[in-house]
Amino acid sequence: MPGLALSAPQSAAAEGQAGGADTATELDAVLVVAQRANRVSNGATNLDLDIKDTPQSISVVSGEHMRQFGANSVNDALRLATGVRVDEWETNRTSYSARGFDILNTQIDGVGMPNSWGIATGAMDTFGFEKVEVIRGANGLLTGVGNAAGTINYVRKRPTNEAHGAFGLSYGSWNTVRAEADYSTPFTDDGTWAGRVVAAHEDGESWLQANENSRNYAYGVIDGQVGENGTLAFGYSYQRAKSDGIMWGALVFMNSDGTQNEWPRDATTTQDWTYWNTTDQTAFVEYTHQLGADWQLKASYNYRRAEGDERMFYAYDGLGTGLDPDTGLGLAGYPWGGNDESSAHLGAVTLDGRFELFGREQQAMLGASLSRAEGNSWERSADFSSPAWGPLPPFPYPTDAIPEPAWSDPSLYSVLNQRLKRVFGATRISLGERLNAIVGANYAQYRRDGKSYALTFDQTTSHTSPYAGLTFDFTDNVLGYVSYSDIYQPQDQVDANDRYLDPSKGVNYEAGIKAEWLDQRLLTTLAVFKADQQGLATPTGQYNQYGQTIYAPVDVKSKGVELEAVGRLTDNLDLVVGYTALKMDGLNGEDTYPWVPRRSANLILSARAPGYAALSYGIGGRWQSGISNTESSGFTVRQGSYAVLNGFIGWDFVENASVRLNVNNLFNEKYINTLRYSGYYGAPSNYTVTLNWRF
Repeated sequence: MPGLALSAPQSAAAEGQAGGADTATELDAVLVVAQRANRVSNGATNLDLDIKDTPQSISVVSGEHMRQFGANSVNDALRLATGVRVDEWETNRTSYSARGFDILNTQIDGVGMPNSWGIATGAMDTFGFEKVEVIRGANGLLTGVGNAAGTINYVRKRPTNEAHGAFGLSYGSWNTVRAEADYSTPFTDDGTWAGRVVAAHEDGESWLQANENSRNYAYGVIDGQVGENGTLAFGYSYQRAKSDGIMWGALVFMNSDGTQNEWPRDATTTQDWTYWNTTDQTAFVEYTHQLGADWQLKASYNYRRAEGDERMFYAYDGLGTGLDPDTGLGLAGYPWGGNDESSAHLGAVTLDGRFELFGREQQAMLGASLSRAEGNSWERSADFSSPAWGPLPPFPYPTDAIPEPAWSDPSLYSVLNQRLKRVFGATRISLGERLNAIVGANYAQYRRDGKSYALTFDQTTSHTSPYAGLTFDFTDNVLGYVSYSDIYQPQDQVDANDRYLDPSKGVNYEAGIKAEWLDQRLLTTLAVFKADQQGLATPTGQYNQYGQTIYAPVDVKSKGVELEAVGRLTDNLDLVVGYTALKMDGLNGEDTYPWVPRRSANLILSARAPGYAALSYGIGGRWQSGISNTESSGFTVRQGSYAVLNGFIGWDFVENASVRLNVNNLFNEKYINTLRYSGYYGAPSNYTVTLNWRF
């Protein structure tokens, strides 16, 4: 099974690569080559541990599964992960959640800052990532902050030891066209320096009226050896995404008589003149130095910059009573324009390695990091004489029913500066032949200052989060574990006095059994979990003078069970299957967060035809139990349980070329995609044909 850990000490890795026959001088000369061959990712504890030996629930969305199921965006990739819910409550904003709570921490190669509100803007392309890791449950040791949901870690592609390239071209429903290219090559004869470049372009319409999207993505990375004991890597990525006919907010489903509307699947509240364009850039540099045979020092710097340009139109229940069931009247309009930009600098230094204690080999990790982020937002007011303000025509109305208003010059309304300082450490102690303990602690200091409209703020908070876990090998293939993690999450929501809520705090417990089957080809995980969170920001249904939702701190408890099986059943058949059952209690008892399904399941089956490996095929999908939420009218909108299945069939018609057909929503299920804030209907049945060429 793939490991989820920091790179092992590289001299040992090089020896394994060379079969132990080369001299020490020869090994030193190809340090980076061995590092590439044995590269693994940051893990849940920052220690050199396999998934099986880590006392938390971890899922990995592999690059192969992303390719097979056409998961070209992060949203599509995370739908393949066990226990993760993707809530696209607008066309351009998405929330991710696990175990009932929003995932507020995302990372790239194990480095990241808290995600404001846990909201992802736009659709990030996945072509630059080797895989996506999801660590479920609180993980304060890795991130320094976090709630009981989990952490998403995107693992970048890196250069390979041999030259290779790939090109793909696809065409699908709604005139969607995509082209992508990936090329990696060594620069030197001994392979100590190499580079890789990937690029993707996608453009198409949508099942939603007036909605069109385009995305350009490029990423380049170079790594190599510095001296006998050092390796250096640096890279840069760029994405420009444009979306026209976007929805800000979504559909209103309830009528004034308490009945629920069923709209056409392409229904939208938008107008043709709306758009949301984003530009995202990242850059990084990493230096790793080998300190003898057992220790390594790693220093990294990451930079991120994001820019946005928006013209949006919000249609809402103007009277708060629901729509008139006979006329379709009741919606009111709210146009808004804006620009925003943010940047982040993240530096980290870690020392990890192995040492002898109690006659056994032990592991340890120490580190420190400093993060700084700045963000500014500007508002463009719409002309108040525009018909975009006030009552709207009967819904559904045409997307050209209302002309674009005149916009004012931009005015600065929000400034946000964030600082996060961390000092952390962990050790894995072998207490016996089968018993191991993992203990660690993280100290984090978080500061936030700036303004939002008339509200100014300057807050500093700090916290020390302990982490502890025990693992016991019942047999060579069966491991039991228990773990404890502290919860500490700064919050971006305000109370009735326009004051940011204090950080949410609490504890997270998890216990489980991990077992390997079929000669270690299949790994199963059965986990039970419980989280107690104090002071979690919860909407009150009221708004302040700036139109912002007022939140109140609420204690919320969750508990549940998760099951996952991942691996290869036969030489030709791969399996991923997961199931989550959840119970939540809070302000409203078990009805807390009713938009969260209490039961969910996912499945991936992919295979090669026995006797004819050139033919591949698979099926994957998700099921969830029913959800509900209350609209501003006070009436409850509901979505029953449903399943969405996707399939693919591929053919390697020559040695280095293949064609693949993907069909999504095979049975054309009609469903509301989320009720988190608002929602609209998910995509109907659709197809994509892809031609890939490898060289």
